[in-house]
Amino acid sequence: MSDFEITRETTGSKGRYVIRQGGEEAELTYSITSPQLVIADHTGVPDSFRGTGAGLALVLRLVADARAEGFKVMPLCPFVNAQRKRHPEWADVFAV
Repeated sequence: MSDFEITRETTGSKGRYVIRQGGEEAELTYSITSPQLVIADHTGVPDSFRGTGAGLALVLRLVADARAEGFKVMPLCPFVNAQRKRHPEWADVFAV
């Protein structure tokens, strides 16, 4: 998996993690319902990113931030939920 520069952008109760590469963006969007709960809404990865691990890198950043900041994640996004199921060691950050 490549090392990606992931930017976190938050505006009000919405936010996203984004990787920019070659003029395209891969993103994981989220909604902040409270300081203790974030809903992972959607992960979008363009075809040019496929097979690079960009989607997993975005989820890893979300998990790391949840642990560091003490919030739980509700995995509404099917990709985030699938990754949650593959990684039982992340159980501490998911509200399911």
